[in-house]
Amino acid sequence: MIFLRSLTFNVCYLIWCLLYFTPCLLLMVFPQRFMLVAGHYWAIVVFWLLKVICGTTYEIRGVENRPKDQGFLLVSKHQSAWETIALMAFNTNPCFILKKELLRIPMFGWYLWKGGVVAIDRKAGTKALRQMIKESQKPLSDKRPIIIFPEGTRATPGQEPSYQTGIAALYTGLGVTVSPVALNSGLFWGRDAFVKKPGKIIMEYLPPIPPGLDRKAFMKRMQDTIEEASNRLMDEARQAEAKENG
Repeated sequence: MIFLRSLTFNVCYLIWCLLYFTPCLLLMVFPQRFMLVAGHYWAIVVFWLLKVICGTTYEIRGVENRPKDQGFLLVSKHQSAWETIALMAFNTNPCFILKKELLRIPMFGWYLWKGGVVAIDRKAGTKALRQMIKESQKPLSDKRPIIIFPEGTRATPGQEPSYQTGIAALYTGLGVTVSPVALNSGLFWGRDAFVKKPGKIIMEYLPPIPPGLDRKAFMKRMQDTIEEASNRLMDEARQAEAKENG
């Protein structure tokens, strides 16, 4: 049954993307905000399909911890495509830091570009870090949250974390507040997974990390904060599943 529901969702997801994003090509000639609003409503329908077809719901916690009325750096655990969609849908005027290869994807890459992202060449080393810091300054001055996944790629639940030190350079270079985000999405929508499992995905905004820490202290605080909270959310989901199954 889970496989059939997942198949139905994936088909509906692709149809929805084609039906919605094809006319959205017209938005390429309008100001950036129109594309961001379009992305928000696209994501809302994706979550509705996920709920109705797969029985996968979501809960957003700790919104009061998210910095208000200022540009900030949002660093999130990364386990699936779900949080990419959610962080776009539930943050005002977000700016993602992502690998430049994504911009080459037909249509999808065009929309990313129009939404105003910071695209970097991850093979460029320190040059990429300098570019990332420089290009993040403009969206920050426009009070946009800069969103980055500090592990660089999606991880499976329980996998040993591997936080990239480049995030520390971004933190010190920008000198802004960091908003850490924990989640348990990988239990329900895994890394590159076809199957979508029923249950509740929880995303939680954690207490912010102020600017001014040295790199080593920042890295430890960020990783410990995100990992401890993500493990707690995954344990909560497993306990809920065990209780439901009797």
